[in-house]
Amino acid sequence: MKAVIIAGGLGTRLRPLTCNTPKPIVPLVNIPFVVHQIEQLVQHGADEVILNLHYLSDDIRKVLDDGKQWGIKIHYSIEETPLGTAGAVKNAEPYFDDGPMIILNGDVLTDTNISKVLKFHREKKARVTLTLVEVDDPTPFGLVVTGQDGRVIEFIEKPSWERVVTHNINAGIYVVDPAIFKKVPKGVPYSFERELYPSLLAAGEAIFGYLSTSYWIDIGNPEKYKEAHEAILRGEVAVRIDGTRINNKTWIGKNTYPDASVKFSGASVIGEKVKIGKGTDIKDYVVVGNNVQIGEHAVLSRTIVWEDTKIGNYVCLSDCIIGKHCVIEDEASISGGLVLADRSEVKKGTRLTA
Repeated sequence: MKAVIIAGGLGTRLRPLTCNTPKPIVPLVNIPFVVHQIEQLVQHGADEVILNLHYLSDDIRKVLDDGKQWGIKIHYSIEETPLGTAGAVKNAEPYFDDGPMIILNGDVLTDTNISKVLKFHREKKARVTLTLVEVDDPTPFGLVVTGQDGRVIEFIEKPSWERVVTHNINAGIYVVDPAIFKKVPKGVPYSFERELYPSLLAAGEAIFGYLSTSYWIDIGNPEKYKEAHEAILRGEVAVRIDGTRINNKTWIGKNTYPDASVKFSGASVIGEKVKIGKGTDIKDYVVVGNNVQIGEHAVLSRTIVWEDTKIGNYVCLSDCIIGKHCVIEDEASISGGLVLADRSEVKKGTRLTA
């Protein structure tokens, strides 16, 4: 079975984290995000994955190669200019076959049972099946109104509260008949949400919605990115975490040997070859990347630290994201949701907050 991951965006909402790192390989619990998506697709029967790419595509290809490590074939479809969601998938048409195809937005973290969505799609003899999720505030999203049998009646894109008739939104996970792309113009921007699906609905095509109750989040901004990590550490979403688990809540990577006085007082993931000095306290919801150095008597809480960063003695990091190759000198403090770009330097005793 073939699957397409739409991953050609610029990752603008995640900047400055995506200035040097394309969003598909932004680390999630120290594993490139797109790897979690590929592993989910493989789990549900995909043997070929087509990645639609645009921004920093070579960096992504270096990480994923040809897919052999997952026992699959990876194809790359490169957009020279952005083509919109449906236009991007149309660009990959040479790789399609006649069978149902899975399409996944490149910023969606979910453990939705895609096998059940496929089964539903076949039972309904649908041309398109959209996975739906219920959210508290649907106004930033596209509403999908369905009948009792799940057939889609109406699409309402980013409605005002006066137009909210359901809290079920398009979750960005589709099963489609590849023939629908015959209606998509080649080489021009074209949207699933605003153009293709409404036109198919108007033509009377069988479009169904499958309501999922599984975990779902769009990781497209720093706050949601942190929220996704916390959900993983609480066990709310099933993804792979590398390392050896200690004390039922902390994962320690290979060749990481914290000093005996280091206190792990909350759920955390510590990468490979990490050095942690005496008396340091790793509190709740902390993820530390590979090759990070943390000094003595530091305190980290609700913090994500990317690889190859150096953190000094008596540093306090709380509710922040630190990019790769940063240097944070002794007695510095960073808090309040601040996001630090790659290769930032924070001088001794500096206090930073958003």
